[in-house]
Amino acid sequence: MPLITAPVIAPEEPPVVPPVEVPGVGYAAITYIDPTGRRWPMTDTSLEWYALAEGVSGLGAAPYTLTSDPHPRGGARLRHVQPQPRTPVWPVLVKGADHQAFTDNWRALGLAFTRTLREGPGTLEVARPDGRIRRLSVYYSEGWDGRGQIATGITWDSAVVTLWCEDPYWVGAEQLSIHREAGAAEDFLVPYPTISSSQVLGETLVTNPGDVEVWPQWVVTGPASLITFTREDTGESFVLDPTATAHGALLAGETVIISTDPPRVRYQDGSPDGINWVGALNWPAASLWSLPPGDTSVSFQLDGAATGSAVDLTFNPRYEMA
Repeated sequence: MPLITAPVIAPEEPPVVPPVEVPGVGYAAITYIDPTGRRWPMTDTSLEWYALAEGVSGLGAAPYTLTSDPHPRGGARLRHVQPQPRTPVWPVLVKGADHQAFTDNWRALGLAFTRTLREGPGTLEVARPDGRIRRLSVYYSEGWDGRGQIATGITWDSAVVTLWCEDPYWVGAEQLSIHREAGAAEDFLVPYPTISSSQVLGETLVTNPGDVEVWPQWVVTGPASLITFTREDTGESFVLDPTATAHGALLAGETVIISTDPPRVRYQDGSPDGINWVGALNWPAASLWSLPPGDTSVSFQLDGAATGSAVDLTFNPRYEMA
């Protein structure tokens, strides 16, 4: 007999955004993604809203504040460099076939920006013709006002939006990862002398292709009773001791996620946020180190490891410019 089946619906593909020349960015396609996940192409002039190239700013190198000390022989000596929040300026034109269509577009895009103050940041996404994508988390600051001139506000108007970014650096869309897993244990004498890697997963060379340091995330999979993470060039390290919790040592298949900025340790018990295990770190000696640009040698040691024990390191590179 015939079977009734649901139609197969392919996942929706993001709209293709044509690249244009953008001041401070260059030849690229730019999309704004609001907190709900809706994508607003900003460089497609065939749409009823798009960015105006003239007036775009704040998308180049990150801003810095320099702290210096006077030098007794004249001049000064640089003491500290502090990256500052970025404030991109984003002029936008909105139009419609009639006044109602224009009003609907104006309200919808304005809400897409302002809702970042209530629902979390939106994202500016810059895509190059070769497929590389960098993103910037943004909050609305000010500027969603019309020009207030004759003929505006009927079927078209423009706004000069100022955005605000906690982190001034662009983040690469592609997440990089390193996986190290303990091998199967073998009898030392059968069939010939064998050394298992069940304790030390070995030194690993991690490459950060970005322009600035990143703070990675770690996922530890048991079994394991003590895990030590060491950055070899500086000697910085931190230790996760599951036995310091009421749970005890990690069993096979159990996982803990460690975020290094801000410090966050969550045992994955199946609940949405997991259980807070930040107290299982070796405070105050713990140093949740970062990865600088270039190559860094790191090592992971798992006590109580067995087949299936693993460490996964993940991060997204950060860049000065889009």
